Amino acid sequence: MGSLSIWHWLIVLVLVALVFGTKKLRTIGGDLGGAVKGFKEGIKEVEASAHAEHTDLPRNDTVDVEAKETLRSGETR
Repeated sequence: MGSLSIWHWLIVLVLVALVFGTKKLRTIGGDLGGAVKGFKEGIKEVEASAHAEHTDLPRNDTVDVEAKETLRSGETR
């Protein structure tokens, strides 16, 4: 049982076209393409808003080691 050859895929394609019809397949393909396009646009919007949020904040790479150790041990002052 290896991978399917091109002839197997052609037979499957012909059977699917016979069952659903080419017009229905075209409609499904268009709907799927529209959904993928909408998904990509949504991802771009989320990334743009996340990028905008991060650029507005000042960059601070320093770490207060004493405060970090206090948080780990659970001590309070």
